[in-house]
Amino acid sequence: MAGAQDNVAHQRVAVATSSTLQIALQNQTSSNTVYAYITGLDIDNNNALFLLQADGKTPYYPASPSSTLSPLGVNCAIPLGAPGNTVTATIPHLAGARLWFSRDSPLTFFLNPGPGLVEPSAANKSDPNYNKYWDFCEFTFNSNQLFANISYVDFVCLPISLTLNNTSGGTQHVSGLPSNGLDAVCSGLVAQRAQDGVGWDQLIVTLNGANLRAISPNLGIAMNSSLFSGYYQPYVNAIWSQYTGNSLQVDTQASFGTVSGTVNNGQLTFQGVGSYSQPSSADIFSCSTGPFSPTGNIEKDAITARLAAACNRSTLLLNVVHPDGESVSNYYKYAITNHYSRICHSINLDGKGYAFPYDDVSPSSSIDQSGSISDPNPQLLTVAVGGANAHA
Repeated sequence: MAGAQDNVAHQRVAVATSSTLQIALQNQTSSNTVYAYITGLDIDNNNALFLLQADGKTPYYPASPSSTLSPLGVNCAIPLGAPGNTVTATIPHLAGARLWFSRDSPLTFFLNPGPGLVEPSAANKSDPNYNKYWDFCEFTFNSNQLFANISYVDFVCLPISLTLNNTSGGTQHVSGLPSNGLDAVCSGLVAQRAQDGVGWDQLIVTLNGANLRAISPNLGIAMNSSLFSGYYQPYVNAIWSQYTGNSLQVDTQASFGTVSGTVNNGQLTFQGVGSYSQPSSADIFSCSTGPFSPTGNIEKDAITARLAAACNRSTLLLNVVHPDGESVSNYYKYAITNHYSRICHSINLDGKGYAFPYDDVSPSSSIDQSGSISDPNPQLLTVAVGGANAHA
């Protein structure tokens, strides 16, 4: 009972985050025309849809419109000024939030009844933002902490870096891409196509002869279902062969501990939990379809995350314990692998960034490669776009 009392006492003295957070928005591009947008759900206002107005301070809670694709009622484009300039924004507690940047022209957001926010799309060629330079990072700011990350799960376009200062003077930093990061990623995709003959170069989207963005294999398949068809099959066959009669161990990194699976009758089976048929390339790149579809079974979904991550990094043949037996230095070494993710990580100045949905899976004793930062006592989040002064 003493332990329970101590826990109650601890809860009483626990310090929550401030009700608001300052975000320093830096223009590190070469353009005088750069805008930022902040969207999310206001936790302290019944999770109402939230956008920040152009002054960087005034909240906007849209009413539900009567029709789809209705325009926003106010200006939410925060101008960042000339290269090197910094603008400070103030936000409340937000869930599922994104910080968007656009270069050379503003973005267009719409509202659907609900209200629901219609975000810019990199997959819909009829979207008014399709041929614009834009990107985003993701964050959640609640009473417990600030969590933020850069993301390449959908595409690469504008370099974004994160720096988090806490109230004790500590600093966390995610470097992101250098200013030529997009061109470097695209060059890597072209080189990989020349090496293995696979359509990595088809992930490159251009505008007037210049690289506009590099989309992920998952998004590429969504736009062209035949892209990468059969690509992973030889690797999957090798996995099924290796673990027929041999044990594959997966550390769920949860209360379920380490579980063992073997291939029987064409299924990779974890006794008492579930089985997996062979995933397709689309299943592996998406991490969420076919045998990798979420089930709601926490234990099986934990196994799925680690299997999907190991397939994207092509580490399942290197050892029998995952992810704890893996090493970052051995990621993407097999010829058949997620070369988009490999290239993104190799060009990021610190090697970090979400490049596929389970890129935050890592060995328990290893440094997280996902490009995330978090702190229970955040003071200032600095988000720079453009990569001009990016550093590791």
